[in-house]
Amino acid sequence: MQSNKSTIKWSQFRILLVDDEPDITWCFNIVLEDNGFVVDSFNDPLLALSSFKKGLYSLALIDIKMPKMNGFELYREIRKIDDNVKISFMSAFDIPIEDLKAVVPSLNEKAPPIIKKPVLVDDLVSSVKAGLG
Repeated sequence: MQSNKSTIKWSQFRILLVDDEPDITWCFNIVLEDNGFVVDSFNDPLLALSSFKKGLYSLALIDIKMPKMNGFELYREIRKIDDNVKISFMSAFDIPIEDLKAVVPSLNEKAPPIIKKPVLVDDLVSSVKAGLG
């Protein structure tokens, strides 16, 4: 008997990907689309925010350190529009858990949703699937 997890159609999940590095968004976009996800990627957090619509995305993958608007600021603005979209942060830097909990109070009960860059392809896909679950 197959489990529900193996029969999930990932194409039903639209992902917002925001990272100021074009090489990263390009690579992540290819990997995620090759694994069945629908991805909208942005290198400018302000453009991503202006394009964000309530109910459009299942998950937002947001880099923390970006110019113009950091990932925590983008998170707060997205939450004002849609408090149901799931969020995973990405960073090449170590982020103290206290800093993350100050921005995302709901983390008090669960592990922080941070994808550490660089990330292996399989780990990226697994993290995205876990973030959607």
